[in-house]
Amino acid sequence: MLQIPFIRENKALVIERLAKRNIDATQSINDVITLDEDRRNLQTQLDTLKAESNSISKEIGNLFKSGKAQEANALKEKTTQIKEETKQLEQALNDKAEALSHLLYQLPNVPHESVPAGNTDEDNEEIFREGDIPTLVDGALPHWELAKKYDIIDFELGNKITGAGFPVYKGKGARLQRALIAYFLDKNTAAGYTEYQLPHLVNEASGYGTGQLPDKEGQMYHVTGDNLYLIPTAEVPGTNLFRDTLLNESDLPIGITGYTPCFRREAGSYGAHVRGLNRLHQFDKVEILRVEHPDNSYKALDGMVSHVKEILNELKLPYRILRLCGGDLGFTSALTYDFEVFSTAQDRWLEISSVSNFETFQANRLKLRFKNSEGKNELAHTLNGSSLALPRVLAGILENYQTKDGIKVPEVLIPYTGFDMID
Repeated sequence: MLQIPFIRENKALVIERLAKRNIDATQSINDVITLDEDRRNLQTQLDTLKAESNSISKEIGNLFKSGKAQEANALKEKTTQIKEETKQLEQALNDKAEALSHLLYQLPNVPHESVPAGNTDEDNEEIFREGDIPTLVDGALPHWELAKKYDIIDFELGNKITGAGFPVYKGKGARLQRALIAYFLDKNTAAGYTEYQLPHLVNEASGYGTGQLPDKEGQMYHVTGDNLYLIPTAEVPGTNLFRDTLLNESDLPIGITGYTPCFRREAGSYGAHVRGLNRLHQFDKVEILRVEHPDNSYKALDGMVSHVKEILNELKLPYRILRLCGGDLGFTSALTYDFEVFSTAQDRWLEISSVSNFETFQANRLKLRFKNSEGKNELAHTLNGSSLALPRVLAGILENYQTKDGIKVPEVLIPYTGFDMID
């Protein structure tokens, strides 16, 4: 959530940066400023009235002590009137605050100055590419056909049990999936991230805290009986560990990692580009999260990008990094880098990680602060990244490592799988 003082002091900048998202926020920003002025005026009136009420109450007490009951009772009538005025002002103040909060929840984060303008993912800016695209054997197959050929993932069985987008991993497919999770977690903890096992359901406050609500309410599975939500990413429970928290500056930086299944309703469209593991309702992901001092968050973002690079280099998968344009930028993000692995059998790039800096946007919703060197409370910066999302990494491995004799296992994963070939 954007901070009101920042909006008030940087009105033109906020409107200009939000225009990178193809949003004309002029009216919304003007409404925020007007509502905030009204709210502050009402608060001043309320404070003045309460001060007057306190002053009269003391005077009434003194009059009674002095035996001037008639004058004291006359003033008591005045306090009754003030109480009614106070009640009306409090209601008006609550209404203004609610309207202001509702409007702020609808506004996305202000893009970083480096975010390119653009409308769709076609306008994203490629900033890095690594790895040679392999030449596959004749008759190379896409991963959904490889999964069937080697009996490692059963999409039809998952469809029978639950529905489309819920695959069943079998045999060496399940072991490769587990190996990837363990490898990612080991890499993350070796880099200094503390491992957490997190809940797979969150309450409404957690959804609002990280910005999934109200923006992505229709994309989340809602357990209506308990008003809980299945998590779309470990970012939600992981970041909410620090909701309503006041840290010391010496506590920063904080880095955590966790594996969770993720649940998203938006998957489910059909066509070749979403076949197999390309788009799922349930998938596994290992996440890295950071809480940083504002002065250090962009250096930390670069460090996270380098960390994901190292993992992909060890997996020896061809990949590229994109800086997302304003039109493709997530609601809560100030700057996002997407990693895409090349699927040789499909002849297309598949997104496998997003690494983002949210600056103070989530922290403001979460009330995540630290006491700075001057002893003042200051909002922290939050960051997160996939390290990594498994389905498309697995698809890339199956397709890029296929041979006429079977599918090779990346060398770095063999100690985790216990086998070097799927055949």
